[in-house]
Amino acid sequence: MTTFVDRVELHVAAGNGGHGVASVMREKFKPLGGPDGGNGGRGGDVILVVDQAVTTLLEYHHHPHRKATNGAPGAGDNRSGKNGQDLVLPVPDGTVVLNKNGEVLADLVGQGTTFIAGQGGRGGLGNAALASARRKAPGFALLGEPGETRDIVLELKTVADVALVGYPSAGKSSLISVLSAAKPKIADYPFTTLVPNLGVVTAGSTVYTIADVPGLIPGASQGKGLGLEFLRHVERCEVLVHVLDTATLESDRDPVSDLDVIEEELAQYGGLDNRPRVVVLNKIDVPDGKDLADMIRPDLEERGYRVFEVSAVAHMGLKELSYALADIVAKARAAKPVQEATRIVIRPKAVDDAGFTVTAEGENFFRVRGEKPERWIRQTDFNNDEAVGYLADRLNRLGVEDALRKAGAHAGDGIAIGAEDNAVVFDWEPMMAAGAEMLGRRGEDHRLEAPRPATQRRRDRDAARDEADEEYDGFRPF
Repeated sequence: MTTFVDRVELHVAAGNGGHGVASVMREKFKPLGGPDGGNGGRGGDVILVVDQAVTTLLEYHHHPHRKATNGAPGAGDNRSGKNGQDLVLPVPDGTVVLNKNGEVLADLVGQGTTFIAGQGGRGGLGNAALASARRKAPGFALLGEPGETRDIVLELKTVADVALVGYPSAGKSSLISVLSAAKPKIADYPFTTLVPNLGVVTAGSTVYTIADVPGLIPGASQGKGLGLEFLRHVERCEVLVHVLDTATLESDRDPVSDLDVIEEELAQYGGLDNRPRVVVLNKIDVPDGKDLADMIRPDLEERGYRVFEVSAVAHMGLKELSYALADIVAKARAAKPVQEATRIVIRPKAVDDAGFTVTAEGENFFRVRGEKPERWIRQTDFNNDEAVGYLADRLNRLGVEDALRKAGAHAGDGIAIGAEDNAVVFDWEPMMAAGAEMLGRRGEDHRLEAPRPATQRRRDRDAARDEADEEYDGFRPF
């Protein structure tokens, strides 16, 4: 059964924003007291957070679809809807977030590092928030925006200082078990190690982590064996340690050729040329292994490698190796530039940036693209004429009407607002440029013109009395 997963495809969906509500206050002696519709709640975000207690992406391998909760709709009496709850997904330290095209979206290193994988939708405004001096009683509200949906790929790259690389059964697992407190599975058959093992080593005042990378054989960088799956785990390491088996039972192998093969695979994978190398000749407790180590050591040192002869089983040469690795790691850490605090960069929009574009697409067809127009389209209830008029007002104030005229649009031309796969298309009527002319004068609400019999009788009586006064020339008997 799979217990370690270091690459998954995750489908995330943020919560939708709640709809605003159109409501009119109704109280005793005040049946139409004005708009009191509340706003919709914000949809929940999908957030990735680094958690040191998580070491694998197995949970997302079994459950790849994740969705945050939606925001609640608003209600009357100026009651806003509840915000959706954010969905927090813990990921291992060293997780890289990519899109479907392989572009890196985030590199999550360090406890508590976060990345918003899906942005929750905004809640729609209620008619109370839309009321103004010109539109005193709106009969509509804005819809909540849908949450962001996205397909992402999570890749785990082990965060370690030292990486042990080599053929299967070269003794990497045994070496990491005696250098640190790690307890990997150890056996005398190839591919015993199926997952990267991580251990912590203390050498003097230096503490560093060491990783055992499994499955490197000829062709690993092209997908043979397990190498392609786990080569990514050496990318963050400061030192590469070649563990060579000096007591191999395979007649067609020897330590020097093993080293050349592994180096070739690392070169094919790419990006590791600048990492310092150390060669460990393992299993010198075997008589033939010691003789072979003495024979090939001069050749390896002539190539520029630092060579250590060790025996993980007999605990020979481990202290010298541990302190040598600690020295290399300490120098690499000191050479790194001091990490500065994150600078906040503010990039204001240009003064002449309208925030949208108008593009002619074929004859008598134009497309409007921009954050605001597309968001307003999503917020509009097209079953409500007043809401459509409000949208026309907003587009006109933004300058969309003028831009269409400059682009050569005429009455009756097709206008699309939004992306090709999710656009609203309509016939342009320039007379709508001023807004909702067909909906009556601004600020009026026909609901407030409800019949009031008592008031009407009083007005009729006053009118009849005025007519009587005119007939008697100002004199009226009591």
